[in-house]
Amino acid sequence: MFFAEETIVDSAMSFSEAIEGSTAPDEIILSLSLIDVLYYSFDGKKHQGQILVSRELEDDIYDLFNFIEKILFPVGRVIPIVSYQWSDHQSMADNNSSSFNFRVIEGTAQLSMHGLGKAVDINPVQNPVIYPNGITAPEGAKYQPGESGTLTADHAVVKEFLKRGWHWGGDFKQPKDYHHFEKP
Repeated sequence: MFFAEETIVDSAMSFSEAIEGSTAPDEIILSLSLIDVLYYSFDGKKHQGQILVSRELEDDIYDLFNFIEKILFPVGRVIPIVSYQWSDHQSMADNNSSSFNFRVIEGTAQLSMHGLGKAVDINPVQNPVIYPNGITAPEGAKYQPGESGTLTADHAVVKEFLKRGWHWGGDFKQPKDYHHFEKP
């Protein structure tokens, strides 16, 4: 007898719940789409989460998460950052994979690609940002290629993003941003 695999729901928000409290202007909010995605987490079970992205990238994100699910690449969780009071640091510390967050690039006044929903972070704990001074974010995270959920230049997930015209933060000169993908 065959039993359907139970899916654990990590996020089931409405669009209005997912953008609540954002300071983004209306033209950005109106350009976003909330997508349900399936993935296997580190517990080995199938999960359903949600990611808020630019409508322009909706098909890419849907296809990329289907690929991630198909190859059983573990993803911590995928929950809109509103659940973390719009705190990138809290979201990263919780190993949350996300996209839209209306904010500037850390240490600058320049709007982040996340502020347009055109950047995605995957497993920040396994794939931290490493600054030139050696500091990592999230705090205490270690980049250990070969470990489950870790991205490297030759990883199938990275190759799949690159194939679709995305840029990977692991290829940035400084800082190395191993969890970050963006599509200008």
